[in-house]
Amino acid sequence: MPTSVVTGGAGFLGSHLCESLCAHGQRVICVDNLETGSLANIDHLRGDAFTFLPHDMTQRLEIAEPVDFVYHLASPASPIDYLRLPLQTLKVGSYGTHNALGLAKFKRSRFLLASTSEVYGDPQVHPQPETYWGNVNPIGPRGVYDEAKRYAEALTMAYHTQQGVDTRIARIFNTYGPRMRKNDGRASVTFLHQALEGKPLTVFGDGSQTRSLCYVDDLIRGLILLTESSDHMPVNIGNPDHEVTMLELAETIIRVTGSSSQVVFAALPVDDPQIRRPDITRARQILGWEPEIDLAEGLRRWVVALGREPVAV
Repeated sequence: MPTSVVTGGAGFLGSHLCESLCAHGQRVICVDNLETGSLANIDHLRGDAFTFLPHDMTQRLEIAEPVDFVYHLASPASPIDYLRLPLQTLKVGSYGTHNALGLAKFKRSRFLLASTSEVYGDPQVHPQPETYWGNVNPIGPRGVYDEAKRYAEALTMAYHTQQGVDTRIARIFNTYGPRMRKNDGRASVTFLHQALEGKPLTVFGDGSQTRSLCYVDDLIRGLILLTESSDHMPVNIGNPDHEVTMLELAETIIRVTGSSSQVVFAALPVDDPQIRRPDITRARQILGWEPEIDLAEGLRRWVVALGREPVAV
């Protein structure tokens, strides 16, 4: 039975990854300090093949048993979190990645870094291929997350080229689905709960800024395929077919939930990217991966997971 360590394993993406790895017959060690994760996300996984280890990844991590794979997902991942925790975000991107890579080196494990489309900043190239170096404001309010992930990528490649660690880098684009925290702050989860509660949906700016939304099951499948591949360079994992404006997303969620909510507008946050869409040519060629779940279906699944009844659209 292969053993995987998943840092940030009690978070939104981490818990889904732990669940999928367990379903594939792996032993999983979930590492999380619960700063933004929750035990409720992983309670159903408790058993002989699953262990929860409370630990802050900015401190050295020691695992007694053999480890085959290290998935490094630990980090605040929404603007509301990394604006609240700027130093912790920088530390887990630097010290945390160093500690996770150190474990992979010591255990001779395969390593996957969960990076982000935020490395592209407010992009001037559209859609964004992995060869694009990005347009990031390093001292802006989002810089603590953007630069933490850019540094983590550089550190991962240095461990690969100098230390021989078997590494993978996934650049994750906007993902949505069950287990996102209600107060996460990202548009999809905020809109969904506002709609379900009959509250106005708060759209920033004029709502013309776009995001490409990928359902969590598709994303996790891509991460596992990337880990099983032999490619060491960054690979975009996201859904290019669902680049929607924030206004379109709000309207779609209102339709799927059957809500009577209206849309209201608020001031646009500083450095909020205007466009975001992945070029997934490499993922298709290298992994044979592409997303399968469209936006309306993904939203319906999410509504059902919350115990509510979606509307057919």
